[in-house]
Amino acid sequence: MTGKGSGFFWPSFTDLMTSLFFIMLVLYVLTYLKLTNQQRATEQQLREIKRVQEAVKALPSEYFIYDPLNQRYKLNLNVNFASNSSNINDLDEIVLVDLLKAGKSISALLKQLNNTNSKVSYLLIVEGNTQRSYDNYLKMPDVGYNLSYKRALSLVNYWQDNGLDFTEISNCELMIVGSGYFGKARDTNEDENRKFTIQITPKIGEIRIE
Repeated sequence: MTGKGSGFFWPSFTDLMTSLFFIMLVLYVLTYLKLTNQQRATEQQLREIKRVQEAVKALPSEYFIYDPLNQRYKLNLNVNFASNSSNINDLDEIVLVDLLKAGKSISALLKQLNNTNSKVSYLLIVEGNTQRSYDNYLKMPDVGYNLSYKRALSLVNYWQDNGLDFTEISNCELMIVGSGYFGKARDTNEDENRKFTIQITPKIGEIRIE
């Protein structure tokens, strides 16, 4: 026996299934588009990283050298602060001149990268380092962090005092950091760790997809 309201149930059920199918289809399309955009973003990010890596190779070899262990370029200068010192003026005059020339070459590179693709932002990281002595890195790690930061800051201030201000370069963010007694690019000879490391890298999260 057919109920009085059964004629309305089946069309409503059909409409419900149609609506669910439509919703699932829309979700599938949205998911596909999202994954496609993510893939495009990843590919563009990789291209940009490779482009920066190739551009960095053009830095003057008298000031920069490739570090295969840490896979990045570092200063090829005899920069070594006095123990427990962050006074950059204690360095030899010839070293200061070379540091300024190195800074100018970095500035030229960043401007070149910006002119090539203004949609990409970059990080210029100046990282100070500190020498380990006995177990000082265990007993007073904060001392190392503070000293290494001051060393990095002294370099940036030296550049600025000589008319080289990286904060004025479009799409470039300057980071002054101190890795203390730690850090990845440390020298096995602790006497060589009273210095700083410079790194240029694209800001991956800010690469915009057209």
